[in-house]
Amino acid sequence: MRNQVEKAAAFRALHERSGAFIIPNPWEAGTARILAAMGFEAVATTSRGLAYMLGRASENISRDEVIANCRVIAEATDLPVNADLVNGFAHKPEAAAEIIRLAAEAGAVGGSIEDYTGDRSKPIYEFELAVERVRAAAEVAHAIAVPFMLTARAENLLHGRNDMADTVRRLQAFERAGADVLYAPGLRNLDEVRQVVSSVNRPVNVVTGWLNPDITLAELSEAGAKRISVGGALSRLTLSILIKAGQDMQERGSFSWMREMIGTSEVEKMLV
Repeated sequence: MRNQVEKAAAFRALHERSGAFIIPNPWEAGTARILAAMGFEAVATTSRGLAYMLGRASENISRDEVIANCRVIAEATDLPVNADLVNGFAHKPEAAAEIIRLAAEAGAVGGSIEDYTGDRSKPIYEFELAVERVRAAAEVAHAIAVPFMLTARAENLLHGRNDMADTVRRLQAFERAGADVLYAPGLRNLDEVRQVVSSVNRPVNVVTGWLNPDITLAELSEAGAKRISVGGALSRLTLSILIKAGQDMQERGSFSWMREMIGTSEVEKMLV
């Protein structure tokens, strides 16, 4: 098992080599181990996937639950873990800094802070506060003993602010504030990916949920993206299969969905 310093070095190397890589999002130890067994080189937590696992809506989780989930996933595999830390669960820059420290203590070697306030009536932090939050998080990320890669997220596109100019402005400011990776969830096509990539000098994370699913890793790499995540999509896919099987049983009395299962031994081989 690699120690945390070795995981941190491996994670940074993924961002420094040529081409893009996929960082899938498990939501507990079992899914993390399965993805590791399949050959992925890093994983990222998902706040939405965690919430669904706990039987809640995506915003009804606590900081303690996010950190505990991060620890479970970090201890489950030999892979570097990037933590979805939402907005730090408080508004002040000190809160963004503190959750970085907690994530590192839990075993993560990277983590993201977003500029979504959690208030749908006023969803995005004012520019200066958003930048100060990233700066405070970066100071902690770059001062702790284990190297930690900070991802700064500009959330305009997810919350009704279809303003690419302001999104790019925020990402550029986050870069100057010390972010190691930049991320604007909600990009809808390769042209928007290229626009973001060409506007900054740090690796860019792209989440696939708003893109045409036929777009490939090779195309995203050609567009300049470095890290490709899937957010809560794998957890929603899992629930989709469960719902479909439940509908087959409840509405048709059918168990034909069992034909799609893989064998117990194959599953358990990946978990050991």
